[in-house]
Amino acid sequence: MTRQAVTKHLNILEEANLVVTQKEGRNKLHYLNPVPIHDLAERWISKFERSRLEALSDLKKQLEGESND
Repeated sequence: MTRQAVTKHLNILEEANLVVTQKEGRNKLHYLNPVPIHDLAERWISKFERSRLEALSDLKKQLEGESND
């Protein structure tokens, strides 16, 4: 990808509030904004996957609990 194409894509993501930027001198740092991504997950994905995700989360907690003892 060209530098101009990357800049264009980052600008679109910034306008959609999916990326937050911070200027440091001549540099412009880009960070993912997890809030709108989480909101989308809550509205669309979670109602279909909630039980599976909860089961995976419980499994993760159990396994981490065993390894921490």
